[in-house]
Amino acid sequence: MSGHVGDLSPSQERALAQACGTGLSPAAVGYRGALPTRVSPRSALSSRRTCRISWPSCPAPTTTSCSAGSEHMKFRKQQDLDNILTWQPSEVVRLYEPSGFCGHDREGSPVWYHIIRGLDLKGLLLSVSKQELLRFNFWSLELLLRDCEQQSQKLGKKVEKISTVFDFEGLSLRHLWKPGVELVQEFFSALEANYPEILKNLIVVKAPKLFPVAFNLIKPYITEETRRKVLILGGNWKQELLKFISPNQLPVEFGGTMTDPDGNPKCLTKINYGGDVPQHYYLRNHVRVQYDHQATVGRGSSLQVDNEILFPGCVLRWQLASDGGDIGFGVFLKTKMGERQRAAEMTEVLASQRYNAHMVPEDGSLTCTEAGVYVLRFDNTYSLIHPKHISYTV
Repeated sequence: MSGHVGDLSPSQERALAQACGTGLSPAAVGYRGALPTRVSPRSALSSRRTCRISWPSCPAPTTTSCSAGSEHMKFRKQQDLDNILTWQPSEVVRLYEPSGFCGHDREGSPVWYHIIRGLDLKGLLLSVSKQELLRFNFWSLELLLRDCEQQSQKLGKKVEKISTVFDFEGLSLRHLWKPGVELVQEFFSALEANYPEILKNLIVVKAPKLFPVAFNLIKPYITEETRRKVLILGGNWKQELLKFISPNQLPVEFGGTMTDPDGNPKCLTKINYGGDVPQHYYLRNHVRVQYDHQATVGRGSSLQVDNEILFPGCVLRWQLASDGGDIGFGVFLKTKMGERQRAAEMTEVLASQRYNAHMVPEDGSLTCTEAGVYVLRFDNTYSLIHPKHISYTV
């Protein structure tokens, strides 16, 4: 048994049905999407693989004995991955995030291209939030997974992994800008935790002398298994690439025969080559918000702002900016009234994340499902040197 929907042992089918919240087996209700449940089969299977333990010994992902699977389901909910394919990135991301899906490898897996020379990390991070750039990559992964499903049906075999091609021509010190590196590190951490088996290989072409420095910055955030999938091709990389991808599935730019309908060898309709982000996209240049409150969050400390919600269905909205560096932010619901509680003692409503609010002002909202005291928590516990000055409106 492969451990995938349609090829499960009886115990795996029972476990999957339990994870999906129904007593019916996947075979009884059809492959993918037919389960009348709160969790899709692919999501449930993904959480199982995230556990990295054998199926029979892994109970439903909501139990404490499978915390990795539970964290994965929490990640899917936080990123709204079940609905992410209806999301559209902002214009600057669509135009200047240098990547794209183009063709399939010789085994039928989709190929995801990344063009480093066109990557203006600083320009992107001055134009949109770090969270949107991460979401763009999760959106891309879900699109690729959907293509895998379509390929499985077309080819009559399981296609569940993707190939990636990284063109490192033009890598320079500007790509090693600290906030940009931290963004890439966070993405790979999320990739390893939530898509642990999706990568078939990471093919690197045109790697310059600076490549080992860049790779060493990312290396601690990927597993040894993923590191073994990194293939660095030499001077004859175009010929080597053809071992993995057929000529008619490979753009002329990369040594194949594929072109756009107008004959463009770069396949610009499929791969975005990016470029420098024009400054008129920089949010700091034209976002002027008058905030109601200012405060300083000391080094190694946090600040809590209480907001009482009297009725379920109310919308809690916030705007914030910081000076002195990024700031952690999350929303919690108090479990005891009239006293200060630690984050771990409260119910987490919006997971705490570090926001580059010193570069791009943040705003957000949530619909409160129950009455109570909602705590906006500004977190600077990770910074033992620098205090953060924040401005906010709730």
